[in-house]
Order: sequence, then structure tokens, then C-alpha cells
Amino acid sequence: MQIGLLTTAICAAAVWAAASSGASAAEVKVLSTTGMREAIEDLAPKFERSTGHKAVAAFANSGTTLRRLAEGEAADIIILPRDMIEGLVKDGKANANSVATVARVGLGIAIRKGAAKPDIATPEGFKQTLLAAKSITYLDPAGGGVSGVHISKVLDRLGIADEIKPKVGFHRNAAEAGSLIMGGKAEVGMNLIPELMPIGGIDVVGPLPADLQLTNIYAAAITSNTKEPAVSKAFTDFLRSPEAASVMKAKGMDPG
Repeated sequence: MQIGLLTTAICAAAVWAAASSGASAAEVKVLSTTGMREAIEDLAPKFERSTGHKAVAAFANSGTTLRRLAEGEAADIIILPRDMIEGLVKDGKANANSVATVARVGLGIAIRKGAAKPDIATPEGFKQTLLAAKSITYLDPAGGGVSGVHISKVLDRLGIADEIKPKVGFHRNAAEAGSLIMGGKAEVGMNLIPELMPIGGIDVVGPLPADLQLTNIYAAAITSNTKEPAVSKAFTDFLRSPEAASVMKAKGMDPG
């Protein structure tokens, strides 16, 4: 038994040393939607410690990420809503057999920390909350962000788009939304839950009502021109590991 344990320890040390050596270490670039920022920034260092390889990530909203790819920006791994990934596969920019769903993320409503929490449990409650709010912010649909486009459609569906238009101020990202809410310039803010959760000074009341919710299904894919296919696959596999699942749950995501 002791010999077996010693052998296992020696093998583990050898694997760690091989992964950590400068000769075998590689770096991959991840181009990701901002909806995955909190998870990726937590997981990338864990991946490096585990494998010796480095994942360097750049973030933008989904529309901007697609534009950057179209303009020729290099990347090894792309993380976007699954329908956009499938479009990239169709265009020959991502490998079909590498596509892997990594997380599901919903939209949430935030208010200033300590403020009375509104009723958002039902579509009618959500509607009345927006009508009663003095000011509202959500992601600018013109920027190509999926959540902003969806919320605009929800407002049309509820029949209140024109009524609340004078009190809507768009934001470019969740951090800006947090600043508007904390500064009293937005009584109610809406964005992806994982992006709102880490912002101090605000409370995430909860998700949009189920009938109005948009569940973003995020998938990772390896680009067709990656120079590090094996390491890229290792990272996408890591995003579906139990360790990654724990991190994603803590960030307000539904993994896998």
C-alpha cells in the first residue's frame, strides 16, 4: 500500500512538473461575452495552476465580440450565446466538434442597497414596478448587447415602452448601471445577474418573471485557426468541470 501511494505521488509530481515547465506551457486567448466575465476571471488562474497553461481573456458584449471576430481579431476560444456560436460554425470560423455549452444566465433587476424591494414575481408586478419607478436603466440595445435588445422587446410586449421612455437611461455595462443606481440616477436597473451580483452598493432583487425571462445559453468553441488546439480543448473541458460548476453557481449562473 505504501509503495502504491509513493508511486502515485511520484506520478502526480511528474505530471505537475511537466505541466508547469516553460517548455510545455502555452497561452490561449479567450474572446468572451461579458456575461461570462466573472466566472472566467475566477477560473483562468485556476486553470493555469492546474495545467501550467495560461488563458488570457478579453471581454465585450456579444454584438461587439462578433464584430471583433469579423474584423479579424485573433482568438483561440470564443464564448458567446449558443446561436451565435452556431453561426460562427456555419461560417467556418469555429470547429463544430468543439462546441460545448458552459452556462445558462438570466436577467435580473437591481435597486440601491437598502431600498424597499419591489414586486417582480409576476409580469404584472414587474410592469407596475417599472411604471412606478422614477428612473430606469438597462443595456443600450444599439450597442448589440443581447439583454438590452430583449428588454426592449419585453417593454413592447407589456405595452409600456412609450410610457416609460422619458425615464429610461441606457448604460453600456453593468458597472455603469451600478453607478447610476448608487448615484440615484436610476431607481431600477436591469442586466445579467452575474454581472450585477459583484457590484457593491446595490441589491439584486431577483430574476425577471419566468414568462419574460431571457435565458442566455453560453457556449464555448475553438476557432478554426487556433494554433493551440489541445490547450484550447483543455480549457473548454475545464469550463465544464465540477470545479468550474461550483464557481459558476456562486456567480449566479446555471452551469452546463
